[in-house]
Amino acid sequence: MTTNGRQDEADPDRVLALQEEVQQLKEAVTSHAVVDQAIGVMVGLGRVTPDQGWVVLKEVSQHTNTKLRNVAELVLIWGRTGDMPADVRAALEDALDRLGPTQIPGTPPA
Repeated sequence: MTTNGRQDEADPDRVLALQEEVQQLKEAVTSHAVVDQAIGVMVGLGRVTPDQGWVVLKEVSQHTNTKLRNVAELVLIWGRTGDMPADVRAALEDALDRLGPTQIPGTPPA
């Protein structure tokens, strides 16, 4: 039902749709924050630029067939605990080897 050309605010279908949209937006904000934090871990530990950190996460996601958000969560857990599934660790090391520096700046060559 409409009042003055507006949909009735008590319409249960409309309320449900808006609640679902709000939930999706909350999940998107959380997911974005997790990915940004994981990029920060890549920058700090992998010595890559933020753009390269994004590429690393995306490549790991694609090579392991794991959602990007899940890869980002695994990277954050790895940063805290040192634990990471072997396949994700291997893909991460490969991607960082391709994009990252071969040695820490200022250290003598190995």
